[in-house]
Amino acid sequence: MNTCLMSYQTINPKNVKLYIKYMVSQRCKILVGQELQKLDLNYAVLDLGMVEIMGDITQEKRILFRQNLLKSGLELLDNTKSILIDRIKTAIIEMIHHTDEIPKTNYSGYLSGKLGYDYTYLSNTFSEVKGITIQHYIIKHKIEKVKELLLYDELNLTEIAYKLHYSSPSHLSNQFKKVTGLTPSFFKKMKRKRQQNLENL
Repeated sequence: MNTCLMSYQTINPKNVKLYIKYMVSQRCKILVGQELQKLDLNYAVLDLGMVEIMGDITQEKRILFRQNLLKSGLELLDNTKSILIDRIKTAIIEMIHHTDEIPKTNYSGYLSGKLGYDYTYLSNTFSEVKGITIQHYIIKHKIEKVKELLLYDELNLTEIAYKLHYSSPSHLSNQFKKVTGLTPSFFKKMKRKRQQNLENL
């Protein structure tokens, strides 16, 4: 079941902006585009986490759109805080997993610039709703990215640390062990051994 979630928010009398939870893949973008096309809804922007519709949506089309989304496991949201939390999460996922290099600016500046809100407000809202800090959420995703890069076996630990803007390989190793309970080298060996065992079955 697809886990993309969608909400709408009116921008002006002519346009409607749709915020899409977990829209962090090309597959989600294609699915949303197809659903819009079925209802003859044109969009000005179709981006990760957001679609801006050209023109208003009638109540009838809105109901049909909701029903069509539900068939694919999608759900319209109308909670302002939920929309903002999703935009924060989408921006972080895009920054870490879908760009060639993490921005060199600090994360607070990046998120404020990307979302158009003061970072203190973003941070407080995120912690209130999710129960963890934005920084902790970023660390979790950075460690997932480290795992991915370790398994690709194209970069060594120093190169990975540089790519993800860790101060040093030891800083990366310490954070990795704190989150996973394993050192990066042990994690890599463990995955290799598992692959070998599968190949020998």
